[in-house]
Amino acid sequence: MFKILVTIFTCTVLLSCNNNNKNQGTTSQQTETENSAEGKNQQIVLDSTEAKRILALPLHCLEQEYPNKLGQVIGSAKDLKSPKQLHPIFYGCFDWHSSVHGYWSIVKILKTFPNLSESKQARLILNDKITKTNVDQEIAFFLDSNNTSFERTYGWAWLLQLQAELLTWNDAEGKQWATALQPLADLLVKRYEGYLPKLVYPIRSGQHDNTAFGFTLSMDYAKVTQDTAFQNLITQHAKRLFINDKSCSLAFEPSGSDFLSPCLEEALLMTKVLNDDEYKKWLTDFMPDLFVKDFKLEPGIVKDRTDGKLVHLDGLNFSRATCLNGIATKLPELNHLHQQANNHLTYSLPNISNDDYMGSHWLGTFALYAITHQ
Repeated sequence: MFKILVTIFTCTVLLSCNNNNKNQGTTSQQTETENSAEGKNQQIVLDSTEAKRILALPLHCLEQEYPNKLGQVIGSAKDLKSPKQLHPIFYGCFDWHSSVHGYWSIVKILKTFPNLSESKQARLILNDKITKTNVDQEIAFFLDSNNTSFERTYGWAWLLQLQAELLTWNDAEGKQWATALQPLADLLVKRYEGYLPKLVYPIRSGQHDNTAFGFTLSMDYAKVTQDTAFQNLITQHAKRLFINDKSCSLAFEPSGSDFLSPCLEEALLMTKVLNDDEYKKWLTDFMPDLFVKDFKLEPGIVKDRTDGKLVHLDGLNFSRATCLNGIATKLPELNHLHQQANNHLTYSLPNISNDDYMGSHWLGTFALYAITHQ
């Protein structure tokens, strides 16, 4: 489904690319060193070494129960349970949604590199966790009247993205896990159906509840499953909420703990619901600066990666890269945006490590998503 067009630099390569390429591997990995006049992007290959580096992050945290941010509403003393009791699948990686997209990362990498030495460990975790019994318990939590809006819509969207990845995997165990998860995916689609007609205004924040981001990931699921009703629902409400927007200014971004760009996430979403001509007209009104050939956007700066909020800006660099590449792919005259995407990726890629849990429990997913969505 995906063509991996961009290579991850290792930390050493990134820090030494201006140092005569002294470090091992630089010459073989970098295939284009300059963005051409036509706006072509540097093309490097995501190799198994870098895939293993990213895979190590969710493998480390999916079964790590603490520290944990539960985020649920407590209805009574009986609701005071451990994360694993409440969420027998998605209890690790600090919070529910990070656990969900940690599983997505594993599935994505196993599909791309099926022969990694870590594959056995990864499959053992998925076989142990994604079972009908455990899914039933996850569903029971969502059916609790105190938590009907739990993880709306960020966690919902990542669960649907995980399910889409499983459904497009020609793998016996993958099909087994997809079958087990389908009832939860079905429930979240129904939650969307009940929620969207009541959402009078979009949520334009730079964090989890951003409406456009949730729509983008969920639209992928609608297309994979050929669920035209769900696809039409997202399209209808995306147009209702965003079609009249104009003059979105990046000058007001980012806020201090953003990991999403409100302007760019909206612009990416509309690539999925408008045809090329409609989109060009809409984007010209919405973000005219993107059409300027020397458009520049500086990556977000992080000064303390042990701070769970400040490190969000590394995630912003990855999500911006996803958006810029997606927009440029929709309109070839915006090819110059690919270089800006690459600048954001290469700024934050060295920071993907197990050094601090506040970043390691989620940033790998955002890096992987950006790289595999070119």
